[in-house]
Amino acid sequence: MTADPLVIFTPSGKRGHFPVGTPVLTAARQLGVDLDSVCGGRGICSRCQITPGYGEFAKHGLTVAEGALSEWNEVEARYKRIRGLTEGRRLGCQAKVQGDVVIDVPPESQVHRQVIRKSAAVRDIVMDPATRTYYLEVIEPDMHEPSGDFQRLKDALRDQWQIETIEADLGILRRLQPALRKGDWKVTVAIHKGHTGPARIIDLWPAFFEGRLYGLAIDLGSTTIAAHLCDLSDGTVMASSGLMNPQIRFGEDLMSRVSYAMMNPGGDVEMTRTVREAINALAKSIAEEAKIDPAHIVETVFVCNPVMHHLLLGIDPVELGQAPFALATSESLSFAATELGLSNINPSARVFVLPCIAGHVGADAAAVALSEEPNKSKDLVLIVDVGTNAEILLGNQDRVLACSSPTGPAFEGAQISSGQRAAPGAIERVEIDPVTKEPRFKVIGSDLWSTEPGFAEATATTGVTGICGSGIIEVVAEMRMAGLVDPGGLVGSAEQTGTTRMVPNGRTHDYLLYDGSADGGPVISVTQGDIRAIQLAKSALYAGARLLMDELGVDTVDRVTLAGAFGAHISPKHAMVLGMIPDVPLSKVVSAGNAAGTGARIALLNVAARAAIEAEVKRIHKVETAIEPRFQEHFVAANAIPHATAPFPELARIVTLPDVSFNTAGGGDGGRRRRRG
Repeated sequence: MTADPLVIFTPSGKRGHFPVGTPVLTAARQLGVDLDSVCGGRGICSRCQITPGYGEFAKHGLTVAEGALSEWNEVEARYKRIRGLTEGRRLGCQAKVQGDVVIDVPPESQVHRQVIRKSAAVRDIVMDPATRTYYLEVIEPDMHEPSGDFQRLKDALRDQWQIETIEADLGILRRLQPALRKGDWKVTVAIHKGHTGPARIIDLWPAFFEGRLYGLAIDLGSTTIAAHLCDLSDGTVMASSGLMNPQIRFGEDLMSRVSYAMMNPGGDVEMTRTVREAINALAKSIAEEAKIDPAHIVETVFVCNPVMHHLLLGIDPVELGQAPFALATSESLSFAATELGLSNINPSARVFVLPCIAGHVGADAAAVALSEEPNKSKDLVLIVDVGTNAEILLGNQDRVLACSSPTGPAFEGAQISSGQRAAPGAIERVEIDPVTKEPRFKVIGSDLWSTEPGFAEATATTGVTGICGSGIIEVVAEMRMAGLVDPGGLVGSAEQTGTTRMVPNGRTHDYLLYDGSADGGPVISVTQGDIRAIQLAKSALYAGARLLMDELGVDTVDRVTLAGAFGAHISPKHAMVLGMIPDVPLSKVVSAGNAAGTGARIALLNVAARAAIEAEVKRIHKVETAIEPRFQEHFVAANAIPHATAPFPELARIVTLPDVSFNTAGGGDGGRRRRRG
């Protein structure tokens, strides 16, 4: 047992013990953490910026003291004085390890920045935005009619546009008189008219304003934040961008963040500040990408899970961590963007947050329901939004049910030995020859298989760095189809499987997927622990879906829709082999892409949709997995690959799974129930 301090890097999860005085950059390089540096540790380039976390991290069993890193030195002080350094940031090349510490590597400090796969799907949306521009001609004041300019503006709106009631904040009133006089009593106003409440002036311009107004549809997930910048006149997506949720350093799953808030006074405030800063940065970057004036972003719609919902709003999420998982409010919300501290958009911009369905089924699930409309389906559809916390909808035009299931972060590459987020160089597709047991794979950033000519050249820049969520799904399923893993999830030995790619690891075995050590690259293997992590995640997903089916009294569904950024990249066949979803013809398994993001765009661009989803949410029946006694039963049965008892006849039509067993004593089907998150 080493006495050296433990250093944990997020979001990668990589960890190791290092002697006191070790520079953080050195520790990162030794662990293979993706931390950039150009100047060679001289404190010049600032590429190695990191954010240390302090306090109690229950997930890691670690308490980080204030003196965990060395004090500021002159190099850092000079850099901050001359070029500026974000509060709380350190330079990894200058900060030295003094004690146990959790260190977050922000996206801009990563060499291989994450590919945010939450792109905007093409969708026909009836345009009826809440915010529009109106051109007015206002009567000039005179001595005989001593009314104020704002009163005569309201008269013009009533007479010319039939808008009876209007409000404006002080910022608008301060600009009103100069604008009217500069425009010779002609003015263009941007007015926000939600489905409830009075109309409100957001902005104004002298004479006729020829520019366009924009809105942001933001899917605030526990792992990523994705934003779509939309033209409010025609719905065109001007730009889509995203970044990793910086709250990851407080915990990868939702319950870890709730625990952090419980155990660290002011922890909720810290997480709220962190995520709002990230949203501000995202708004700025997406405006720059689209080459538009940020002041022309006049509205933002948010969808998010309940914990993210509370932390965005500045509400302590502690009640969501214990039964009965009560929300502070489940209704939709509309308020000024300034209340969230959003400073990189129009100062009078408005925010709309979709309603939550229940304590662990949030506004993101409501957005999926808005996008996919299970309530209008004639056949029975199962919609699974795959993520750290999966939201599941089941229903048709007669009835819709919803639940959440605590899958954890394994599907996104976390808790996997060689796992990483989706970034260039990450393995995303895998095939294993059932005879030779030899693999081939594709990485993000290249269309070539690893066995094809030119692969090495095509990946020379990125290299092969690890395996992302879709890759781990495929490789585990392929191992099952190739007879390298038995139904209980046990990995076979070289003797049992007939391949030297099975490498002993203690009492278990690893499957060697890629060995780049000869060129200084990583060794990427699939371990028994990786298999178990995937088993636990997929079992929670299947058990949630099965509970909803029990509630409706059915054993099959007509079709399955995979939603979410990750769901869009799952192979239906491999998902079925794993038993992630109930058995159904593969032709009936489709991807909806980022359905939550699409729902956010619909709510942004069509004000009537906001009222529609509010009404629909009230009709959706919530099933609470935490108190359902059959959840554990379904969970344990689903630990087998694909399932211990369910027959999966549709899968059997296209895949014959080897009847192998690597441990006649059993032990592959028992699993523990995962924590919610």
